This record gives sequence, C-alpha cells and structure tokens, in this order.
Amino acid sequence: MLQNLTQILIYSMIACIITAVIFPYYIRLLRYLKAGKTIREDSGTWDKAVIFHALHQHKSGTPTMWWWLILLIMIVMIILSLLLQKWWVINNNLLSREETYVLLVAFFGMWLRWLVDDYLNIKSWWRSKWLPAIIKLLGMFLFAGFVSYWFHFKLWINEVDFWPFAGLTNLWRVNIHRLGSSYQIGLWYMILTFVMTLTITNAINITDGLDGLAWGVMLMILSVCAIITFYYGQYIATTVIGIVLGCLLAFLWFNINPAKIFMGDSWSLALWGLFSTLVYLIGFKIGFVIPFFVLFWLCLIELMTSWLQIFWKKIFKRKLFSIAPLHHLLEHRGMNESSIVMRFWLIQGILCMIAFILVMYQLI
Repeated sequence: MLQNLTQILIYSMIACIITAVIFPYYIRLLRYLKAGKTIREDSGTWDKAVIFHALHQHKSGTPTMWWWLILLIMIVMIILSLLLQKWWVINNNLLSREETYVLLVAFFGMWLRWLVDDYLNIKSWWRSKWLPAIIKLLGMFLFAGFVSYWFHFKLWINEVDFWPFAGLTNLWRVNIHRLGSSYQIGLWYMILTFVMTLTITNAINITDGLDGLAWGVMLMILSVCAIITFYYGQYIATTVIGIVLGCLLAFLWFNINPAKIFMGDSWSLALWGLFSTLVYLIGFKIGFVIPFFVLFWLCLIELMTSWLQIFWKKIFKRKLFSIAPLHHLLEHRGMNESSIVMRFWLIQGILCMIAFILVMYQLI
C-alpha cells in the first residue's frame, strides 16, 4: 500500500510541477494568439444578460482554452506509465478496463464534445441560439447514455446502498432484489446514472462563474474521492485522480482572482464527466449515495437557483432573482468576488469533512 501511495504522489507532483512551469509561457502564447474569453450577452432564457455583462465585462479577453496543456500532460503521464511498466519499474500502467477506461473516455470525450463551444466563444462566431443548444443537449445525452451503458453492461454494476435509509426502497414498485443493506436495481441503475450524469455535468458548469470558485471546490471534492478509491484498493484510478489534482492545483494558482486564465467549458465539463464516472466507480453499493449528495450539495444549490430562474421566467414571464445562479446574485448584491469564493470554499470544506465521516462511519 505504501508503494502505491508513493507512486500516486510522484505522478501528482510531476503533473503539478510540469503544469506550473509551463503555464506562464502557455498564457503568453494564448495572449499572442488572442485566445481570450468573450463575455456572453445572452442569458439562459435568451434575453439580454445586462447585469452579468456589467459585472464581468472587465474579464473580457482573459486567456482561456487551457485544455491543450492538461491534455498533453495526461497523455505524457499515460505514456510514462506504459514505459515504466515495460522497464519493470511499476507493475501496472494507467490503462485499466476496470478502473480507468471509462474515466479517460469520459475525460477526453467530454473535452472533444465542448471543444467547438470554446472555440466559437473565442472567435465570437455564434449565429444561432437554437442549433447550438440542440447539439449541446444531444452531446450530453449521448455521453450520459454511454456512461450508463458501460457501468451496467460492461462492468456489470447495478447495486445501490441507500445507507442510512436501508429499507426505504421497499416502497418502490420496481423489480429490485435486496442483498443486506444493498439493492440490485437492474436497468433502473442505468436510469439513475443517466440522470445523475446530466445533473453533475451541468451543475459544475454553472458553478464555474467566479475566479477560482469551481476549481477550489473541485479540488476538495476530488481529494475526498481519491482517498476513498485508495482505501478500496483502486490504485490506478486514484493515480489518474492524482494527476488531475496536480494539474488543478497549478491551474488554481493562476485562476485565483484576478484570474490570468480561465478553464473554459470544454474542461469544466470534461472534469465533471470524470467526476460523475468516478462516483459510479467508487460504487453506490458502498453506501455513497447519501454522502455524495452531501459532498455535492453546494453545486446542487447553484444548479437549482439557475433552474428556478429559467422556470420562473418561462412560466411567470418575470425573474425570480435579479440574476442567477447564487454566486452571481451575491455578487450583484454587493459582496466582493474574493469573499464569495472564500466562503464557498469554506462551506465546501465542511461538506467534504461531513461526507468523508459518513463514508468512514459505515466501515467501522
């Protein structure tokens, strides 16, 4: 176990150091290429986002599209692991059907899916409000469907543990089989993971609205997941998470207010595609359902405020909030951007501790 931990930490440190060293030069390159972010002028309800534009106009032109760098680092790490295995330095590389295939496919698949969005944002080439939305929705559905299919039919996972609410599912009128405190729910597992994947990937994209906000939250959440996967002996998956954490730590150094670079939609959704598959890999069968909702609570609040705003505007033809999601509402009401980010980080830190305690409590 100590040897595995050492290898994970080495991979993470190498990724962090490489990212930190290259980043300043990469930012200069993006500025030279004029790969800067365009502040959107339309809201989620297709009217003018006047308040948002006023609050964030000063960030227009900030370099984005950092995903080429992390893509390169991840590929380098995979190749390095293959070489180290060939040279008998390590026993396993980073390509494992049971642990990392679906993680890496989700990671790179969602990146490719949103690559065009970021490019169009930089070039300000949007011409239609409807066609891009349809393409986005279709891409999300295909990705969520693939993840659900892989876990159910390839890894044969369909077991869920609703600890500490074991027995609650006896009220369901579905074909389930109880195994102790766990339940085999068959094809309902695909429906559950499909809905949750869509929810997770949208929630973090909405949370990514202030300098350093989403990625500080992401850093803490992935750290908890890394500890859990390591505890359950999924060392290769933990190594992939460690590499991502190393890159994120270096990125956060340059993303803290005032941000010198932005993540971009392609990698925000790629990382949360990674997280959603990671949640299923950890396994709902170990009772991670309730701890997951605790861990993810802050992002869910962000998502709900945004959905409520859209719903209110569509049904009642007026806004429920002056602006949504929550972090923009607090910003509009006069709270300093850095103060919002620090408070959100503090809340997320507390949620991570509670979720971790809940997971560990079951194992005692």
